[in-house]
Amino acid sequence: MRIAHLSDLHLLSLEGAVPFRLLNKRLTGYLNLRFRRHAIHKPHAVHAAAREIRRLGVDHVVITGDVSNLALEREFVLVRNFLQGDLGLPPERVSIVPGNHDAYTKGAHRSQRFSQYFAPYLRSDLVLDAPGKSDDGGATRDGGGSAFPFVHLRGPVAIIGLSTAWPRPPLVASGRLGPVQLRALERALAHPEVRRRTPVVLQHHPFHNPASRAKTLLEGLGDAAAEGRLLRQVRRGLLLHGHLHRRIHRKLHTERGHIDAVGATSASLLHDSDERMAGFNVYEIDDAGTIGGITSHRFVPGQDAFREVPVPER
Repeated sequence: MRIAHLSDLHLLSLEGAVPFRLLNKRLTGYLNLRFRRHAIHKPHAVHAAAREIRRLGVDHVVITGDVSNLALEREFVLVRNFLQGDLGLPPERVSIVPGNHDAYTKGAHRSQRFSQYFAPYLRSDLVLDAPGKSDDGGATRDGGGSAFPFVHLRGPVAIIGLSTAWPRPPLVASGRLGPVQLRALERALAHPEVRRRTPVVLQHHPFHNPASRAKTLLEGLGDAAAEGRLLRQVRRGLLLHGHLHRRIHRKLHTERGHIDAVGATSASLLHDSDERMAGFNVYEIDDAGTIGGITSHRFVPGQDAFREVPVPER
């Protein structure tokens, strides 16, 4: 099985960004877009990646968040058009989770805007929770709210989609899973259909936090330690993330083996560094669930082509 991994598309549309909708955290994001981000994140790189993924004929595509910039409805329409048109794969061959930019404001998070726009890609093959209100402010799936976590059973892998996206104050980009998701993740990992497959965990924020506590509070994963306690029984697997806008491969050692924690760069970022230039990753998993090659495909500006580069190990 071949899985392509895209992240941090940051597809931009300011349609709908009328002044009153900028009188919140979006104001700092809007200024960033106007004076910096728009100059380096280019949608043509994302569309080129879709063409290359189609050419490679992968079996499944995973997308680890920050598909938008300001969590505006028009941006999610752009992403949905990208999935349906450019990528051209049916929902059962795509798994997608949100990033902090996709839950940029309390309104976007409270209305479950991401889940509404991408519902066909979030349908779980397993029911992991009970109906009713969660204890961290949302509602469980059967209660009509959050779609996370979901489980997609695909051949030798069980793809587990998590949301680390929460609205945060301006200049803060940290995330967390929350106790309800963590309990559901525990149930997912214990499920017989998951246990006989290789788990592929999707989340936007990396599991490995920065060394600095201050930086972790600003941009890290608040409950990484709790997630690590649940993952320690896994013999092998992948934990795929974005957020850092760079290619990176680290290992999460468990009691029975290790999990490969791999980050993809932003699919739209034009940068001089091979580690950061736009692209996507590809993972090979055989029928027995053994993880083989981990490669990255780097965008070549001016040619709308890609060349294979290694994923740096840390």
